[in-house]
Amino acid sequence: MSVPRLNWRLTLEAPAHAPDGAGGFAEVWTALGVVWADLTARTGRETFRGGAAVSRVPFSIIVRAAPVGHPERPVPNQRFRDGNRVFHIRSVAERDPEGRYLVCTADEQVVV
Repeated sequence: MSVPRLNWRLTLEAPAHAPDGAGGFAEVWTALGVVWADLTARTGRETFRGGAAVSRVPFSIIVRAAPVGHPERPVPNQRFRDGNRVFHIRSVAERDPEGRYLVCTADEQVVV
């Protein structure tokens, strides 16, 4: 297994709830830290949602491992951000038997 090339600087974000001032809440994203990653795009597709075309591209994102429960270990329903690009994490698994790296399956969606 080759060593991944961690050359993308991504911010790991988690969802949080903030009061909206009207008795409810709004979902906001809180930065948990910065990770270096290796991104590989998979085969994308275009779908229609709400009358708009949406481009969805799955990515394989490899990051250095962190212990389970550690704030820098990604989990599903968090996301990575690179400027305006957002990658929603769908799954996380160990990449190698030694547990040095994690592979995250994530989707990037863009309205076209």
